[in-house]
Amino acid sequence: MYLTSPEGRQVTVRYARPGDVLGIAVLVGGPAGTGVQAVEPSSLFRISARVLTAAARRDPRVSWAIAEELNRRLYEVLEQTAVNAFGSVRQRVAAHLLDLASTGQRPDHRPAARVSQQELADAAGSVREVVARVLRDFRVAGIVATAADQVVILDAARLYAESAGPAGL
Repeated sequence: MYLTSPEGRQVTVRYARPGDVLGIAVLVGGPAGTGVQAVEPSSLFRISARVLTAAARRDPRVSWAIAEELNRRLYEVLEQTAVNAFGSVRQRVAAHLLDLASTGQRPDHRPAARVSQQELADAAGSVREVVARVLRDFRVAGIVATAADQVVILDAARLYAESAGPAGL
């Protein structure tokens, strides 16, 4: 999920994983100004907002499940906001690489993020040239290896340390 500025820049606000729920806040708050883009082949199960709302009004277990999902989303948004607001471009790139690579693994069991420099720049709220410099620094340090539209994580622990920074965001 991403937000777009009036100038057309994008920033990723969430990566959904298999089994995740999208759009639950719409039940209570109405439409949000976010966009959604699949970065991997995906399947979708769709349920009518009207049907789900009616079920929640009838059954407190459904209402509670919705409340739990909203709570999970709130905490994820707070964490992502902290990275986006307080993190350097280097930290944001590291965090996005870890998030993207968490579902992609190569045959050699190394995590890999299938992402272009421009897509990574959009996700991190930066420009491609800055992201290219960050990736070069990570490559020189032996943290990642890059190929066309893919970044292979060579040292996940060091990349994680880069994502947290000195303040431990």
